Amino acid sequence: MSGPADHKTLRLSEAQRLAWLRLIRSENIGPATFFELLNHTGSADRALEFLPELSRRGGRKTYRICPMEDAEVELAAHERKGARLVALGEADYPPHLRHIDGPPPLLSVLGGPAPAASKTLGIVGARNASLSGRKLAGMFARDLGAEGFVIFSGLARGIDAAAHEAAIATGTVAVFAGGIDVLYPPEHGRLLAAILEAGGAAISEMPLGQKPRGRDFPRRNRLISGASLGVVVIEAARASGSLHTARYALEQNREIFAVPGSPLDPRSEGANGLIRQGAMLVTSAADVLESLSGRLEPVLPFQQKLLEEGNASPSPPAEPDDRLRRKVLSALGPAPVDLDELIRFTDADAREIHVILLELELAGRIERHRGNKISQLM
Repeated sequence: MSGPADHKTLRLSEAQRLAWLRLIRSENIGPATFFELLNHTGSADRALEFLPELSRRGGRKTYRICPMEDAEVELAAHERKGARLVALGEADYPPHLRHIDGPPPLLSVLGGPAPAASKTLGIVGARNASLSGRKLAGMFARDLGAEGFVIFSGLARGIDAAAHEAAIATGTVAVFAGGIDVLYPPEHGRLLAAILEAGGAAISEMPLGQKPRGRDFPRRNRLISGASLGVVVIEAARASGSLHTARYALEQNREIFAVPGSPLDPRSEGANGLIRQGAMLVTSAADVLESLSGRLEPVLPFQQKLLEEGNASPSPPAEPDDRLRRKVLSALGPAPVDLDELIRFTDADAREIHVILLELELAGRIERHRGNKISQLM
């Protein structure tokens, strides 16, 4: 498949949507494992059938599959809230997010079609932003919005809030770390209501009702950068979440724009550091537009095969040899190892290695990391 309209060709039936939801909510399944299972079994329904067997082969006696009742309750809760669960490949799914490593199979979306825009930019920065930083965030968001860009940010205090406020009239998307029904910070209820009333949206990959935890904010930052053509960083301290967003943007081959600040202000240390490391120094929306010239509406190939329709009988992936499984385990330790390096070391068929890793992950014995790396849980 290729071309910008490809993501509009998929439309899940309600039964398929429930199966996707059950699969991603089942034990030890993240986005990468979800698509590995689809590629090996052909559909979410088939994958659900084989989960207990694959987990047993990985060394686990019992395995919890998300019950149908739980998935139906979650789907009904979305409908009551006026939200929807959008699958990768469907029309409302952010087009650039489809091309990151391990995109979320399902997103909760509340509001209008803003997430599906092709001209998108992230704006992130310090929560304890200065008045000058807030003014800059508003200026960038307003001027970029006037050029047709939808602004993605995290609805946090400071820079995020200033960017959202300035982009309400032209389109903005709030990316949640928890469920889209759990407002954080709680004082931004009026801001969120204004975003939605103007046709903007809120999105999250987390289940409804889930309160944001510390480990969920990096996942939110990954969505902000992944859904955007580039990320503008304004006032970021050395160890801030905004720098995490910039690192994700680098991994996802997105543009990184940094607004310089005073070397005397610790809130500018991170953005100034990004500039030293090669980020584009910007002082206005015009600088961003110039850098993105020719890439405002890119045609990105979409390679992920989502469903294999047909009449083939369900059958679990072939069970690899025990000796190969032991060799894989012996090669893994607490330090993450590159998947390609692991395949070369074992000198085995890549498909067999992928099946073994599926088994071990479902059994809770390995962990996947950024950059296609794997480690063993000790």
